[in-house]
Amino acid sequence: MPVNLTSNAISAIIGGDLNLKPLVQVIDIKLIGSSQDRYRLLISDSISTQQAMLATQLNDRVKSGSVNKGSVIQLIDYICSTVQNRKIIVVLNLETIIPDCEIIGNPRPLMEFDSAPKPLLNGDSMGPPRTVIGSSVPMNAGSRVQNVRSNVVQQSYQPRPTVQPPYQPPAPNYKNHGAIVKNEAPARIIPIAALNPYQGRWAIKARVTAKGDLRRYNNARGDGKVFSFDLLDSDGGEIRVTCFNAVVDRFYDSIEVGKVYLISKGSLKPAQKNFNHLKNEWEIFLETTSTVEICPDEDSSIPKQQFSFSRIIEIENTENNSVLDIIGVVTSVNPSVPILRKNGMETQRRVLNLKDQSGRSVELTLWGELCNKEGRELQDMVDSGFSPVLAVKAGKVNDFSGKSVGTISASQLFINPEFPEAYSLRQWFDSGGKDTASQSISRDIMPGGQRNEIRKTVSQIKEEGLGRADKPDWVTVKAYVSFIKTDTFCYTACPLMIGDRQCSKKVIKSGDTRWQCERCNQEFEECDYRYLIQAQVQDHTGLTWVTAFQETGEEIMGCSAKQLYSLKNDEQDDGRFEEVIRQSLFNQYLLKLKIKEEMYGDEQKVKITVVKAEKVDPSSEGRYLLDLISNVSQRRL
Repeated sequence: MPVNLTSNAISAIIGGDLNLKPLVQVIDIKLIGSSQDRYRLLISDSISTQQAMLATQLNDRVKSGSVNKGSVIQLIDYICSTVQNRKIIVVLNLETIIPDCEIIGNPRPLMEFDSAPKPLLNGDSMGPPRTVIGSSVPMNAGSRVQNVRSNVVQQSYQPRPTVQPPYQPPAPNYKNHGAIVKNEAPARIIPIAALNPYQGRWAIKARVTAKGDLRRYNNARGDGKVFSFDLLDSDGGEIRVTCFNAVVDRFYDSIEVGKVYLISKGSLKPAQKNFNHLKNEWEIFLETTSTVEICPDEDSSIPKQQFSFSRIIEIENTENNSVLDIIGVVTSVNPSVPILRKNGMETQRRVLNLKDQSGRSVELTLWGELCNKEGRELQDMVDSGFSPVLAVKAGKVNDFSGKSVGTISASQLFINPEFPEAYSLRQWFDSGGKDTASQSISRDIMPGGQRNEIRKTVSQIKEEGLGRADKPDWVTVKAYVSFIKTDTFCYTACPLMIGDRQCSKKVIKSGDTRWQCERCNQEFEECDYRYLIQAQVQDHTGLTWVTAFQETGEEIMGCSAKQLYSLKNDEQDDGRFEEVIRQSLFNQYLLKLKIKEEMYGDEQKVKITVVKAEKVDPSSEGRYLLDLISNVSQRRL
C-alpha cells in the first residue's frame, strides 16, 4: 500500500519540535556494545536520514521482529540530544505501522548547516549562482526540497555558501515562568528507562522506594559521607541516586520513602553492580546544581513498590550473592541474639524460616534494626499461633551451608502485604499447606547433595577419595574436636567495610601503632582479629585435620577471636586462656564439611573446611537414628 512519510520530519526534530509524532522509516539497525544491549537506528523521512538511539525498554520490539530494516514507524515519544557535536534522536516510544517495506524516496544524510549566515565580502568569487535554503520552505514541499537540496550538493565548492538551517520551529512559549535565559527552560520529564549520559537536560518523576543509611568513609582524599536512595517511576523503571558530602546536607533530610519527587540536573555514571542490585546500567549522582522537588499531590500511576518474586525452590540454583525478592509464610522465628560485628560494633541477628507452594523452605537471617520492630512483630505472631505472610524486597543469597537469604542495607520487609501473591499464599497455607511437608534448602541439604543430608564417618573421607573431583564434596560428620593448635589460632584482619561486607584481608604492621591493608590501600590504628583454626576432629573410625574460619571458630570456641587474642597476648592470662581451650574440646558436633583438593606449592592436598558446627541435640539425633533404622529395615524387607 502507498505510504507517505512525514516530509522534513527530521529537520523539524533536530530544530526542536518534539510534538510532531511523525511517520519515518528504519533504514538500518545496529547493536552497539555496552553492559546492556542498545540498538542504534538510521531513520528516514524520505528526504533526510539521521542517527537515532532506541531506549532499552523498546529492545523487545527489535528482538521480536516488529521493528526491522524497512519498517515504517511512528515516533510517539522522543528527545534530541547532542553527542560530540552531533545530534542523536533518542526514541522513547513508537508504534510499528508497516513491519516491512521497500526504501521510500532517495534519502541522504541531513546536512550540518551553520546556525547563522555569514556576510559576503566584496570581491568574493561566488562561481555559479547558488540556492539558499531558508526556513520559509513549507513542510509539505517534500519533492521541491529534495531537488533544491540536490542542486546545493552538486555545486562546485569555492567559498563557503551562505545557508540557513532547513527548519527553525518557533521557540517554546513558557508562560508564567518569567524571563527565560539560555538553556533554562523547564526540562522535559522522561522515563527512567530512557536516561542515558548523552542527554544534556532531563527530568524524572519517581517515587522513593528505599533510602539507605548515612555512611561515613575515609580514603586517600580524606573523610566523607554518602547516602543513596532508590527510585521507581510509572513505567516500572528503577534507578539508584547517590549523594556525597555537601549534597548529602542538602537532600538527606528531605528524602522520604514513599514520596514522589521531580529530580533533574544530575549526572549519569555506570552503576557499581557490587553495591547496586537494581536492573539499570546507570546510576544518578546528584550535584550542587541538582534540583529535587517533592510532588505535593499523590500520583497513583507510580506504584508503591515493585517486586520480582523468586520461588524458594529457584533459590537452590541461584548464584551466591545474588539479590532477589522472595515471599513466603513464616513458620518459625528464633530469638534475636547480639553479634559482635567484624568492625568491633555490636549488632542483632534473628533467624526465621519461610515456606511456599514449591515444597521448599529457606532460612532468612535478619540483621540490625530489622530484628527489633519487624522481627519482634513476627515472633509475637508466630508465638500466638498465627503464621504471617512475609515479602522480602532485596534479600541476598548466601551459599554458606546450603542456600539461605539474608537482609542487606537495601532490604525491606512487608508483613501480610495486600497483593495477589500474598493472598494466594495465605489461601494455600490455610487450606492445607500448613501441614504439607517441605524440604529445607538451608540447613538440611548440602550443595550437590541428593538427600536431606550426606552423613559420612571420618574414615570414609579418605576411603572414598572425597574432594578429588572437579567440584568439592559436601558432607556431614558427627565427631569430637580433640585438639586445637593454640600458637596460631587467628590472624590480623582489615576492619574496613566495602559496601555491606567487611574487607577481612590480612593486614601488616605499619610503624609501631598502625596497620596497613594492601587491598584497601589504607592505614588505621586498630585492626580486627579473625579465627583461622587448625584442629583435629575424630569419631569412632579415626581422626583428621580440619580448618575453621571466623563464624565456625566462634561456634567452637564460644567467644570472638579478639577476646581470645586479648586473653593470651594483652592480659597474658594463661589460666583463663587454657580454660577456654579446654572447654572447647571433646564436645560432640555435627560438622558440615567442604572437602576439596588444592595445590600447596607443587603438591596437591585435600583441604577440609568446617562450614558449620552445631552441637549435637540428643532429641534431633535420636529421631535421625530412628529414621535411619526404619529405612534400613524397609530396604531389607
